[in-house]
Amino acid sequence: MLYIQESNGAYRKATEADVLGAATALFKRHFCTGNPLTEPAKAAEYLKLQLAQYEHEVFVCVFLNSQHQVLAVDELFRGTIDGASVYPREVIKAVLQHNAAAMIVAHNHPSGKAEPSQADRTITDKLKNALALIDVKLLDHFIIGESVYSFAENGLL
Repeated sequence: MLYIQESNGAYRKATEADVLGAATALFKRHFCTGNPLTEPAKAAEYLKLQLAQYEHEVFVCVFLNSQHQVLAVDELFRGTIDGASVYPREVIKAVLQHNAAAMIVAHNHPSGKAEPSQADRTITDKLKNALALIDVKLLDHFIIGESVYSFAENGLL
């Protein structure tokens, strides 16, 4: 049982939202702007924590500089319970806005199943090819469900 001390000194039982909020804040401190992202597992855990809360699909981009330091993390697209439209043009605009040299993308599967669909494979290929035209490397695409699926670890990038 966890308790939170209120500003008046009284304690109350922590809710699930309180615990997730505290965990997200802790991860953000370790995953903040300027820190190098050298461990894919660290990125996967942060993204899992961030995306697990949604009941609809959300597509997130992690923008990195040439030293793989985090420049920004943006939620670019929101969808429905079983899909989200991702537009490479909008991703490229965001990459240029952040002046990124590399990036990681991730989205959740509210069903809990982290296996990539054909649409997931297709958009990953489109993004990889579009980013290559402007010399930006797509390092990984994570699918967040009950587990985390990595395109890079599975040889799909």
